[in-house]
Amino acid sequence: MDNKTQLSVSTEVLEKMAILAAQEIEGVKGIAKKAIDIKGAIKSKNVVKGVKVESINGAITINIYICVDANAKMREVAEAVQQNVKDKIQTMTGTAVTRVNVNIEDIDFAEEE
Repeated sequence: MDNKTQLSVSTEVLEKMAILAAQEIEGVKGIAKKAIDIKGAIKSKNVVKGVKVESINGAITINIYICVDANAKMREVAEAVQQNVKDKIQTMTGTAVTRVNVNIEDIDFAEEE
């Protein structure tokens, strides 16, 4: 007898997972708030967010918008965010993440105390 279990994870949960994974990376100061889905503005009150997840034919594409520290090496931070988001979501869900697009939307120039 075959006991296969179906797993369905909502895009909202995947978005939260991506945010947590991005925030683990040194140099990421936060997730940028961005109007991602204008068409969904009528349907949803949560249009301004820093992550968009699309699941097409079982493959996941993630767009994440981050704010980085002024002293961070942006390319290294973006690559680390890509890898961490992909690894965390694939490990937790068992679903292939085909693309993670990291968009640096802001730089934090706040002086450290």
